Amino acid sequence: MQKEFEAERTALGEFIAGDALLRRQFETFIFERDIPAADRRPDAVYLEELRQCGLYLGLFGNEYGWENEDGHSPTQLEFDEATRLRIPRLIYVKGADDRGKASKMRRLIRQAGDQLIRRRFTSFDDLRSNVFASLVHHLEATGIIHKTPWDATRAPGASLDDIDAEAVRHFVRQARTGRNFPLAEDAAPSEVLAKLNLLDGATPTRGAILLFGREPQRHLAASVVKCAHFHGTRVAKPIPAHLDVKGTAFQLVDGAVDFILSKINVGVGTREESSQAPVSYEIPREVIREAIVNAVAHRDYTSNGSVQVSLFSDRLEIRNPGNLPPSLTLDMLRKEHGSFPRNLLFAEALYLVRYIERYGTGIGDMIAKCREAGLPEPDFELADGFVTIIRRPVGAREAQASTKSALGRHQVAPSRHQVEILRKCLVPSGMPDLIALSGRTDRTKYRNQVLNPLLAAKLVEMTIPDKPTSSRQQYRTTQAGRQFLEQLDGERYPS
Repeated sequence: MQKEFEAERTALGEFIAGDALLRRQFETFIFERDIPAADRRPDAVYLEELRQCGLYLGLFGNEYGWENEDGHSPTQLEFDEATRLRIPRLIYVKGADDRGKASKMRRLIRQAGDQLIRRRFTSFDDLRSNVFASLVHHLEATGIIHKTPWDATRAPGASLDDIDAEAVRHFVRQARTGRNFPLAEDAAPSEVLAKLNLLDGATPTRGAILLFGREPQRHLAASVVKCAHFHGTRVAKPIPAHLDVKGTAFQLVDGAVDFILSKINVGVGTREESSQAPVSYEIPREVIREAIVNAVAHRDYTSNGSVQVSLFSDRLEIRNPGNLPPSLTLDMLRKEHGSFPRNLLFAEALYLVRYIERYGTGIGDMIAKCREAGLPEPDFELADGFVTIIRRPVGAREAQASTKSALGRHQVAPSRHQVEILRKCLVPSGMPDLIALSGRTDRTKYRNQVLNPLLAAKLVEMTIPDKPTSSRQQYRTTQAGRQFLEQLDGERYPS
């Protein structure tokens, strides 16, 4: 194998793996690094790997390299195979000119120059900047990153034949009833998509496919909602139930909501006031639906991650790839705030059929509904995406009642962070370790809002109670705290 660029290939692989943008979209294959010793011909191995790649990056230097029985080097074979398979090729030539290069390498450079635009480099810094610019251009050209919004970008390989006409008619019926949508129910799908600004010429956009596609995941593989139900409070096997919800955006929301409603407790009232008995879920249906709609509507669809809906014994978590817009903070979510949808056209369609509301009222409604149901307010976090946490009224009612007054007037159970402290302090732990659990930085707020209520409820105690400010101070879970965890987790915690 040619060793001329061994160091550059390794450094480029490390650069791509370390870049926040590139590592999300590219995985590199370097023969001498990624393939262990095997009883196979080298050219068979690297050509097979090439056939599975979506992009070929070639470095042409001075040497032609080792030659097979036909007089071809690995670089030549790779370039020819990428050409045959029509794999996009990015070629970088070392040096300002071709003086001093092997004759076969000069011929290969000319061959490449007849087919594509090459870039020259004289140093690794030069090579790195050229590669970065080329990869970003490739992402823009393929629509993975956009100068236009994601939902307004055409779906590669899609046509109007991929649009479900009945799904469009159903949408129009709902939108006419819900928001006075102006088009008639029998309007052509192309007319409806044009009205919603979901056509790029004659090609449906990604937003159109996700809203009305026959098989949206064929074009948008990551647009799945992964649902799971866990026995305890952690991700652990066995998993009693799990489901990957696929389909249009409406089917994603409805399928995920139905999954959760089928797993949580429900009460059925009497028929005193109507012929239909009222149904009351332990978490209001409107809260579950709002949280899932937000995740589907506002996620980052350029990410390969999926929306995850996880039901634990103590909480419901909805996690989606993406962050808050720069103009919003976690604290602002609990106050009146404007609406800043990441996917504006997509969100507009959801608004027209009353899946979402304008003016940023959704989270306020969730908070109000939780209060009405006697549940703590939802928590919101930024941790590998945006996370909504809705606590369930789980565990023994006695344990909840005993902690209610100490933990807050509206709170019926410890928060997730407080439960994490109880588990952590099964082994005496210091304040730095406890703060690290939540990712907070304000020590005073953490103590007042999270730790002190546990101390007041006698679920946690100091190891040196006579010296509260001691540098050696640690905290441990009391017997009452252990009993609470046992009721919550369904397992024994020895003293």
